[in-house]
Amino acid sequence: MDDIDSAIVRELQRDARQTNRELARKLGIAPSTCLERVRTLRARGVITGYRATVDLRTLNRPVQALLAIRIRPMGREVIERFKTFLTSLPEVLSVYVVAGGDDFLVHVAVPDVDRLHALLMDQIFQRREVVDCRSSFIYQHVTNAVVESLPPNGP
Repeated sequence: MDDIDSAIVRELQRDARQTNRELARKLGIAPSTCLERVRTLRARGVITGYRATVDLRTLNRPVQALLAIRIRPMGREVIERFKTFLTSLPEVLSVYVVAGGDDFLVHVAVPDVDRLHALLMDQIFQRREVVDCRSSFIYQHVTNAVVESLPPNGP
């Protein structure tokens, strides 16, 4: 990726709804060049999609938590089945398969503490592969709107 590709990716992360003409103007390149570069970035898998960001409170999901889950027996098939189960739950926003003391970190958003308790008791703890689950409430959640490319490690 050159500087123009990086700038395109950065600008689209800031606002994916801007027109090709607006994007080209911001970057100082021809609209045809901009369009071709965006197409190439999509074809190369650099740009994987576009999405709307929503306010969880407006969707009746003001309570967020992270669940740290350990499962047993450890194996690829068990991990895949459990990951599929988690992503089928409407309360789940993100699933991370991790190394260390836990096997999964799960970001959930629910209407209230009672719904979180029900999720844990009626869904998570009912799975026989779950040996431990800890929950942590999220007071604030911020993300970087723009993800930049990092230089490779060097001497």
